[in-house]
Amino acid sequence: MASIAGTLERIKQDLEPFLPAEAIRQACHEAGHKWRERKCGPVETVQLFVVQVLCFNTAMTHLRFLAKAAVAASIYCRARMRLPLAVLQKLLRSSASAMRAAGTSERWCGLRPLLVDGSSTIAPDTADSQKAFGHPTGQKPGCGFPVPKIFGLFDVATGLILELLAFPLRTHEQSQVWLLHPLLEPGDLLVADRGFCSFAHLAMLLAGGVMGLFRMHQRQIVDFRPHRKTRRDTEAKGQRQSKIKRDKRKKKYAKERQPTSRFVKRLGKHDQIVDWLKPTQKPKWMTVEQYASLPPTLRVRELRYWLPRKGQRTVCVTIATTLLDPVRYPKNKITELYEVRWTVETHFAELKTTLKMRRVKSKTAAGVKKELAVYALVYNLVHVVMLEAARRQRVAIERISFLDTVRWLLSAAPGEAMPDLIVNPDRPDRHEPRVIKDLQDTYRKMTKPRDELRKALKKQAKAA
Repeated sequence: MASIAGTLERIKQDLEPFLPAEAIRQACHEAGHKWRERKCGPVETVQLFVVQVLCFNTAMTHLRFLAKAAVAASIYCRARMRLPLAVLQKLLRSSASAMRAAGTSERWCGLRPLLVDGSSTIAPDTADSQKAFGHPTGQKPGCGFPVPKIFGLFDVATGLILELLAFPLRTHEQSQVWLLHPLLEPGDLLVADRGFCSFAHLAMLLAGGVMGLFRMHQRQIVDFRPHRKTRRDTEAKGQRQSKIKRDKRKKKYAKERQPTSRFVKRLGKHDQIVDWLKPTQKPKWMTVEQYASLPPTLRVRELRYWLPRKGQRTVCVTIATTLLDPVRYPKNKITELYEVRWTVETHFAELKTTLKMRRVKSKTAAGVKKELAVYALVYNLVHVVMLEAARRQRVAIERISFLDTVRWLLSAAPGEAMPDLIVNPDRPDRHEPRVIKDLQDTYRKMTKPRDELRKALKKQAKAA
């Protein structure tokens, strides 16, 4: 078995084509970071950071054994604190571009599909993290942990992370998703769930030449009857016939069940083109000038399909997309692509469960964001190896075992040829209940801060 010191050299070799030492120094210069050449310079710090996270975010005191060098934990910790967050974010973007170029160039109907979704992690309970990220509603002070909210942008063909951002827990997806728009290019297709579906978001994407494919928001009323009335038509008619007495309750119910969109064209069963009208109220996350720049109407394609699941309830899925051409973008291809959106849950599981990102260790908000950026770097490194294994073993990349790839990276010697990695079985209809059999712990949950519980124990001891 190869030593961990050899593994460090192996990781350096694997990273060199996508993250060369000169690129790290260049990113530091562009971020305005100044440093002295020392034992833990920027290049060495980034490389040690990558190895630490690849070893399931092991302790800093473990690094001196991993690297077979006298690297004190305090020295490495200060080096990580000196390294600007902008450097790691730039390295993530540049390395992801290089890795994508080396990977597959498959496109969907001429477009490059990208996935965006949100998740969360747990940070240590410090004042800085509490202020930056907040905690869940109903959690008592001192009895829980800050929860950073995470947005990830993934490439569908390769599974690579293009960006990973952290925000306060109570952050709505649409209020920050615009930060990912500069990474999108004309000809891209953004696929996401209903939390990202709105008039404003689709209009912003279309203005940049980017297509959108989202599950319909639950508040949007969809009616596939041709030439049906809209809610605004009913309101206008009600104003003209204000003298006619009607039952207010029935009128209100009928108006609420009518869509706000205008019918344009029927493409097939449960497939139509409509015009979405600009909402009268602007989103809270947009300025008045930004909202005024949006068009008054937006042409959108609405379609619906059903997912029959064995032993479970049939799921009805309604899609909103700006892919209007039914010949170039058939309904069956759109439904197949949206089903791929669920792979983002697998990507987050690989990060949070396999690489142990469910709980980060940095005690500052800036440190948490740096740690998440390096997690994305490590994840991309593993996926590049998975891409090579998938090509050699002639299977889809999602069939290659993520955990087996990590294990091989940790045990491979410099220059060692990659063996055949484990290929997971294809189980498209697998459904498992979200329950656990073995309890992780049997302790009671904390309801008071720890110092108050200690005082109570002392009182009990004195009374005894």
